Amino acid sequence: MRAAFPGFFLTLTSLLLVINSASLFAQSSKIYPPSPFPDRVILGYKGAPATSQAVNWRTDSTVTKGIAAIHEADPSPDFVPNAKIVNALTQAVKLDGKLVHYHEVNFTDLKPSTQYVYRVGNGENWSEWFHFTTASDKNEPVSFLYFGDAQTEIRSLWSRAIRGAYATLPKADFMIHAGDLINRSNADHEWGEWFEAGGWINGMIPNLSTPGNHEYFKDTDNDLKVSQHWRPQFALPENGPDGMIETAYYIDYQNNRFIFLNSEEADNSIGAMNRQADWFEEVVKTNPNRWTVVVHHHPVYSTKQGRSNDRWRRKMEPLYKKYNVDIVLQGHDHSYGRGLNMPTGESRQTPDGPIYVVSVSGPKMYDIGLQDWMDRAASNTQLYQVITIDSSKLAFKAFTVSGDLYDSFELNKDDKGKNTLVELEGTLQMKERLELPDRYLKTFKEADLKHYNERFQEYKKRKGLK
Repeated sequence: MRAAFPGFFLTLTSLLLVINSASLFAQSSKIYPPSPFPDRVILGYKGAPATSQAVNWRTDSTVTKGIAAIHEADPSPDFVPNAKIVNALTQAVKLDGKLVHYHEVNFTDLKPSTQYVYRVGNGENWSEWFHFTTASDKNEPVSFLYFGDAQTEIRSLWSRAIRGAYATLPKADFMIHAGDLINRSNADHEWGEWFEAGGWINGMIPNLSTPGNHEYFKDTDNDLKVSQHWRPQFALPENGPDGMIETAYYIDYQNNRFIFLNSEEADNSIGAMNRQADWFEEVVKTNPNRWTVVVHHHPVYSTKQGRSNDRWRRKMEPLYKKYNVDIVLQGHDHSYGRGLNMPTGESRQTPDGPIYVVSVSGPKMYDIGLQDWMDRAASNTQLYQVITIDSSKLAFKAFTVSGDLYDSFELNKDDKGKNTLVELEGTLQMKERLELPDRYLKTFKEADLKHYNERFQEYKKRKGLK
């Protein structure tokens, strides 16, 4: 009988394969209820990184007073009884109709370049002990990780980005997130996935984040507001412009100034944009550091066709050039692009403005635009970035989540503060991943495909690619 109906069995087998394949990719939402035990432990900054360290964590509402214990790290466990106890600032927040408590401690009067051990809890229910190391008070090199949008399938697929990044640079000084950490601003299970993906890494390496459009929601008055989770769960500097506390701020770290801007507020309101630009100018005017790094969500130059943020670019790019910003780290466009704004045909070796990077660390992907500003691009690729800066050099490396080096360059700064761009294409094993994913090939109209192929050929010609 089986031999008489081979098509039937083939069809049935194919159907079962499709069903099984679909079930492999289906993701149910995991629930993350709070308990008396601390969870979502995450480091941040409220003061100078050489002498302070902030930590935030969550419990259920039965824990009305949080505390933290800290001591200089010691290979012996005998430090435990001598650890200093610090009281937390506790905040009650109602989320999804349930009351939870967030607790925050800012450890102060710490020694520079010193490893500490700490735990958080309420005196009865404790977290594990974590280690962190304070920044140096000298102009020493800094190394950090940078992530574009995580946003979707965070537990399932973004987890490999942050864990791969940690495996590549376990001694990172901190991690930067350029917005859209989650997809729905107030969805607790999505934030739960984000914290689970980072796990104990968040308790060892400080996080510095700026919100994207997906961190915002409209309240009952139809006003755009940052996620109800944002400020309670993150410990971030409070030195930003009015109305943008902990969403726009700056921090000085070992001869570098890192400036985080809230491009979603700027996109929503011209007043907020102008207020932020004025604040930015004051921050860079008085910048005593040798390097300046800017982070925001919406790109000055987009990687996706038709997503140009013209108003944001017209406002901020002249300031970036005027005050010698070195690099701008961005997200939003769900593909990879790295380059600078210079006319086609001119030497790009001596940039007259910052290097712009757009990257994506999560699985949500857009088709890539292949714009003239781009010197290296990637389609349909999850990445993370490793950046090291010393007094004379910024070294940038982008890795795929499978660990392959995808992009690499250096900025060398001379005694007058002028940068020279050094491309390190010879260190790269991977060709540029520029082909459109199959889903776009199937859904694009003929005119769209023609337009993409024209831009593809122009891009390859400019770069001398075959």
